[in-house]
Amino acid sequence: MRVVPERADAARNREAILTAAADLFDRAGVETVSMNEIAEAAGVGKGTLFRRFSDRGSLIEAVLARRAAALLRQEQGPPPLGPGGEPAEALRAYLDGLLDLVWANRSLIRALEHSGPNVFYANPASRHWIAELTRRIAAARPGEDADYLAHILYTALRADAVDYLHTARGMSLDRIRAGLHALATPTAPADTGPPASADTVPPTAVAGPPAGAVPLGAATVPTAASTDSSGG
Repeated sequence: MRVVPERADAARNREAILTAAADLFDRAGVETVSMNEIAEAAGVGKGTLFRRFSDRGSLIEAVLARRAAALLRQEQGPPPLGPGGEPAEALRAYLDGLLDLVWANRSLIRALEHSGPNVFYANPASRHWIAELTRRIAAARPGEDADYLAHILYTALRADAVDYLHTARGMSLDRIRAGLHALATPTAPADTGPPASADTVPPTAVAGPPAGAVPLGAATVPTAASTDSSGG
């Protein structure tokens, strides 16, 4: 099937719309910007805007896709984000890249998360991130359910969750990052051997009664005879 190239004027309109939308979203906040304002700032008609982007959600996705392009390019670059790195390190580096992307664009991502059911997981960019997480988890943790773990880790990267932990719970980004690393590549507990039993405790470790103490059950009630003899 032959791909029809985009006309020059259509490409210019698309670029103008995305540039205007990104600028307005950053300056005024995604919640307050209308499609009319974006069309006016881009210098295009509303019809042109809606032909390119049917709703605000698709426009937010397009702006985010441009900002995610750098991380996508790094996937094909040198390790640890690119191929050839140690699997656990590559997984942690990818989580770092995703966390940085989420934090820098959290207002946009939060708006996308709440724009419809399952949008956070079902949009094209998210499907790519989840698939790449699944691949890296399978390499770092062979034999485990990589698909499930990828969705759990991606859920931990929701912008509303990260924003809540930082803003409401006072967690630093370094603490959030360390938590993601711990979920992704947990450290096995050290093998300290079997618990000590009474048979294995050295005799010197068993504490006896203090010197001069009367063992339980050894004390007797003094009799009159003993009282008399002791008093003489």
